[in-house]
Amino acid sequence: MKIRLPVFLLLALACTPGLALSAVAAEPMEIHITIKQHRFEPEKIEVPAGQRLKLIVTNADATPEEFESKVLRIERVILGGQSATFNVRPLNKGQTYKFFGEFHEDTAQGELTAK
Repeated sequence: MKIRLPVFLLLALACTPGLALSAVAAEPMEIHITIKQHRFEPEKIEVPAGQRLKLIVTNADATPEEFESKVLRIERVILGGQSATFNVRPLNKGQTYKFFGEFHEDTAQGELTAK
C-alpha cells in the first residue's frame, strides 16, 4: 500500500530551510574513552560547545572502575571488559568538565573541554 502525501505538504517540507539539517544536528556526537591500565585514553578531549554528546566508556582492564564526574552528574561502575554509555547535555563554551575513576583516582583522571 502506497501512502501519498498531498502536494502542498510535500512543497511545504521541501521549502522549509534547515529541516533535514536539524534532524542530523539533533544526533549527539559520540566520544569514545577507554580505561586502560587504570588511566583514561584519551585523558583530554575537546568537544564542540552547545552540542549533545554520547560518551561511550570502555573498561579494557580486568578489574572494575567507577567512572564519575560530579559536574556532569554521572557515576557508574563499569566491569572489566564492559562498556557504558552516558548521554551528556550540551556543554558551555570555554568550560572544562573533569571526570575520574573513583577506584583509581590517583591515575584515572580526565577532562572534556567545550570549544
